[in-house]
Amino acid sequence: MPDSPAGGADRTDHGRVTVTWRWGHRSTTASVVVALLVVSVLVQLGTAHLSRARAAEQSRCARHAADADRRAALVTGSGRRVVVIGDSWSVGLGLRDLSASWPTRLPGEVHVAGFSGSGFSRTASPCGDRSYAARARRVVADADLVVVEGGLNDHDRSTAAITVGFLRLMRALAGLGQEVVVVGPAPAPARRSAVPRVDHLLAALSGAHGVRYVSAADWELPYLPDRLHLTAEGHARFGELVAEQLG
Repeated sequence: MPDSPAGGADRTDHGRVTVTWRWGHRSTTASVVVALLVVSVLVQLGTAHLSRARAAEQSRCARHAADADRRAALVTGSGRRVVVIGDSWSVGLGLRDLSASWPTRLPGEVHVAGFSGSGFSRTASPCGDRSYAARARRVVADADLVVVEGGLNDHDRSTAAITVGFLRLMRALAGLGQEVVVVGPAPAPARRSAVPRVDHLLAALSGAHGVRYVSAADWELPYLPDRLHLTAEGHARFGELVAEQLG
């Protein structure tokens, strides 16, 4: 009787050899089952990681919303009504006292409509449409001066996205009669390389719409260890520089 092939069984039928691959078939089936189990485990791990990431993002957005509400309730100064629309810098993210954020240094009765992570473009924030245009009209109705500060969170947004966001903002403010000043991004170390492009774009868009633009692209300021947000001293200095530009 001839040797059986590896993993198989044989039988002779009228001088012919018929090979049945019983063990090979079982081995292949076992390999497929193991592969499917591995894929299933990887999918479950990926789903769990995604769920944790989404939960963390939702928690972060909830904190940003709470900080925005707290900062909006802190009105400083007296005189003409000034409304600042901005990002985490206007809110004071990283400060123990949110009222120490830079808008406090502006003259007038200062109100802040900020949201951490937001910018000119609709998709700058992972917390939905928190763009400046989305909140502009509802917060500036009775303002004498509107100061729009930001651009750092638009560092990875396309020129088209920033332009569309700026146009939406101008439409939201059109016809309301307030003076509008746009303050561009300062060179935060974490995003310094992107600042020139955003700064030049915002300057051009402001000029095209007859809006005063303040460039902060060469302002050297002290930052927190994250190299993105200002220290208390940085906020004071930034606010003083903006106030000087406003005259």
